[in-house]
Formats: sequence, structure tokens, C-alpha cells
Amino acid sequence: MTKSKVLEMHNVSIVVQSLDNAIAFFQEIGLTLEGRMVVDGDWAGQVTGLGNQEVEIAMMVTPDGHTRIELSHFISPKTIADHRTAPVNSLGYLRIMFRVSHLDELLSRLTKQGATIVGKVVEFESIYRLCYIRGVEGLLIGLAEQLGNETATDILSEK
Repeated sequence: MTKSKVLEMHNVSIVVQSLDNAIAFFQEIGLTLEGRMVVDGDWAGQVTGLGNQEVEIAMMVTPDGHTRIELSHFISPKTIADHRTAPVNSLGYLRIMFRVSHLDELLSRLTKQGATIVGKVVEFESIYRLCYIRGVEGLLIGLAEQLGNETATDILSEK
């Protein structure tokens, strides 16, 4: 029997209150709206375990086409929990990190949309300038601007 293996990470799903606001925010970061649709019926609920459900989704894709964020707005059943303002040491979802160019310019645009920097913009070992922000709906997002050719992966593989 052939052993299964991961071929790629296709997407991360985030539940939001306003699909339009979340789409606009991730477009500002540089993702593209790949598609938008309503997913409903028993078959969908069999996957999630929620039974009959109706969810509007929007698929956002990174410029390289390799990674996607699926934004989901539940019409029914209604959302029952909210973890968006949990601190970074909470169990579960922490943040999504994007490698970006021109970090300061992007931060300027995102703060005009209501994003706030969680701590400070810092430099990591002359490799990245990075920060966490609270973006649309309080989602925790990491932004990192690469400073040279070396990456954090290079450093981790040396240790």
C-alpha cells in the first residue's frame, strides 16, 4: 500500500462577521479575490458536523498562487464563540504571517483601515523587520519584510 503524503497546504479558513470588510482588508495586504459563493445544504454540514448550514465564503489567494485564505461568514447556524481578541499565548489559532515588501508603507495603508500594531516593529537578526497587527475584526496578522537573502528557515536549519 502506498503511504499518503501531504502535497501542499491549500488554505486556512477564518470565520468573519463582514465578508466585504475582510475581503477589502486582505486585498489591501496584496491577496486577490479568487471567488465568492454560498455553500449550503446537508452535505456541507456533514463535513463540518454542524448539520444543515449556509455559509458565504470568499477565497483569497496570495500573489504566487500557492496559498489561500478562505473567509467564511456563517448565515446559519449563527457563530457561537469569538476568539479574535485572545492574546498570542492562547491555545489554538495564533496568527497568519505574510512576507511583504515595503512594510512601513503597508502599515500606513492598513492603519487607515483601522489596523493597530500590537507591539512594535522589530528587527530579527538582520533578516526580517516584523510586527503583529490587529486587523479587520481584530484578527491577529503578522507582517515580515525580508532584509537580505537569508531567511528564518536558514537559521532554524542551522540549529
